[in-house]
Amino acid sequence: MKNIYPNIYRNSLKNLNKAKNFLKRNEIIAVPTETVYGLAGNAYSSRAIKKIYRLKKRPKKNPLIIHYESIENLKKDVIVNIEFFKLYKKFCPGPITFILKKRKDSKICSLANANLNTVAVRFPSHKITKNLLKKLDFPLAMPSANMSAGLSPISALDVIDEFGKRVRFIIDGGKSKIGLESTVVNLVDGVKINRPGAISKKDLYKVFGKKISLVKKINKINSPGMLRKHYSPGIPIVLNCKIVDSKDAFIVFGKKNKKGKNIFNLSYKGDLKEAGKNLYKTMRKIKNLNFKKIRVVKIPNRDIGIAINDRLRKAAN
Repeated sequence: MKNIYPNIYRNSLKNLNKAKNFLKRNEIIAVPTETVYGLAGNAYSSRAIKKIYRLKKRPKKNPLIIHYESIENLKKDVIVNIEFFKLYKKFCPGPITFILKKRKDSKICSLANANLNTVAVRFPSHKITKNLLKKLDFPLAMPSANMSAGLSPISALDVIDEFGKRVRFIIDGGKSKIGLESTVVNLVDGVKINRPGAISKKDLYKVFGKKISLVKKINKINSPGMLRKHYSPGIPIVLNCKIVDSKDAFIVFGKKNKKGKNIFNLSYKGDLKEAGKNLYKTMRKIKNLNFKKIRVVKIPNRDIGIAINDRLRKAAN
């Protein structure tokens, strides 16, 4: 199908160079990652960072994730530790974000990390974004390419749905493989999960041989994904429902559920990874079909299901 959107560009060397030039001019572009699409800007530029916050209408207290291509570049900005190296070796590049201490001589714009003494950092595995980072002499601040507290985009068209022409350059990298934001692990004073994701508590247990706790009470926001309301389609959501006759949209999971015009199944196979990939796509579809309310059946709270339930709870707040 022909692309009718002049701000969506296919992946090519020519377009990667165009993206590089946009970023060098402190412009903001949208790029694909394995988790969700991100709004990318020069992490060292206050001009670029201000544009990201303004475009997203994002609260200044909510820090951004800084994306790197190599450990060598990362070490210029943060202090790494043994826990980081263990997780990096196992999961990177991939859907995991680390909270680490910021170096005093770091070039990261202080607004990007909300004036904290820590930074959220990540190594994305999507080939397009990795190749783009290789071309740059700065890391990319890259929150999800959506309006603050809204649904994260998992395709270039979703970015259009959020911003229209206000993002002038979007690289099309297909649908995001995972469809949920990265697991955020706080490595300052021990190991804690700030935000669950595709890399689960069970996965972390295999690395450290001990139970890793999920932060439940938020005293201070030191990473993305900790705001009380987030991931919202903009209509009310009711959790742990049983299917009854209703005009509301129903999100269900597994083959036992009946079919209907208002029933949307995250995975007929009962596959939680597939459900995670389909969650935002399904909620965006329901919103665009003008349903007034979403009801969700109980989703198994294991593996990536913990992340799915985290997103649903915050969307329902």
